[in-house]
Amino acid sequence: MSRHSDLTRVLNSGIVAIIRSNSSEQLVEVAKALYEGGVDVLEVTFTVPNVLDILSAVKKSLGDKVLLGAGTVLDTETARAAILAGAEFIVSPAVNVDVIRLCNRYDKLIMPGAFTPTEIITAWDAGADIVKVFPADFVGPSYLKAIHGPLPQVRLLPTGGVNLDTIGDFLKAGACAVGLGGALVEPKAIQANDMNRIRTLASQYVDAVKKFRAAKG
Repeated sequence: MSRHSDLTRVLNSGIVAIIRSNSSEQLVEVAKALYEGGVDVLEVTFTVPNVLDILSAVKKSLGDKVLLGAGTVLDTETARAAILAGAEFIVSPAVNVDVIRLCNRYDKLIMPGAFTPTEIITAWDAGADIVKVFPADFVGPSYLKAIHGPLPQVRLLPTGGVNLDTIGDFLKAGACAVGLGGALVEPKAIQANDMNRIRTLASQYVDAVKKFRAAKG
């Protein structure tokens, strides 16, 4: 898959599911539950133990049914290792220009995290495909709207503070998609091995995006 087609897939989905856990057990099943619920863009963070093994296992299990990425990537060495393990996109909590350049070089989608207007423009000018606005829970949709106004060309993905009550507000404020961690991939659901809960939440978030887009026309 090309970077361009992967970008289109993220934009069409509207949701990036962030899989983060203190244990690597059951995470392949979590990925399957998300896919069965309709979410097919999945990010596994590098805070997960044995994350490279998880990336490879999810890739083997679901293949091209999902767009698989790696998150919490802080440097080029980690980015390259993730790509070799099967990651099709890279997400970082901060702006690292070298990581952006490496992803551009290998035709991989890159979503660096940024917060201030200067950081957002720096990431975009360096070649980011989408800029992850993080942590969005401290500022809410109004901040995203304020950024989107003078920078409508920048694709913004708020992460943090997005839930079923706020997702419509973030999309209305200009988000091209949203990042969903614990609000979708609930830690207690993982601990309880409650895949039906994750599957149900995934379906609810997918419906929320569809509802917003239908109303928008």
